[in-house]
Amino acid sequence: MSSAPLASVLFVCVHNAGRSQMAAGFLHHLAGDRVEVRSAGSLPGDRVNPAAVEAMREVGIDIADARPKILTTEAVQASDYVITMGCGDACPVFPGRKYLDWALEDPAGKGVEAVRPIRDEIKTRIEALIAEIDAQQKA
Repeated sequence: MSSAPLASVLFVCVHNAGRSQMAAGFLHHLAGDRVEVRSAGSLPGDRVNPAAVEAMREVGIDIADARPKILTTEAVQASDYVITMGCGDACPVFPGRKYLDWALEDPAGKGVEAVRPIRDEIKTRIEALIAEIDAQQKA
């Protein structure tokens, strides 16, 4: 028996190659089909940051097949939560969405050792987001 997702979440960063991809990977892994997950970038890169891929692999989450995508107005309109990570004013704003800005260090150009603490902070924030989404459903 399948049911509709509890919420739809869009993660946005500039290149859609590190933070937003790790966040999407964690949310999909931890919430499964309960939450619809999207990610995009205002200026998407050519590929996902290899250090982010390796850092996620260390915790059992494979984002190696993920590809950076361009941020579209449609993706924002289709999302309940829009979580920005340094995309500034490039993110369109629509009424009825919940906007969160997560100030996270950009992993671009960093090795896996420097990406691990960013990954761990993202996981903590994702766990809190899942708790918030679950609480909204019970309210």
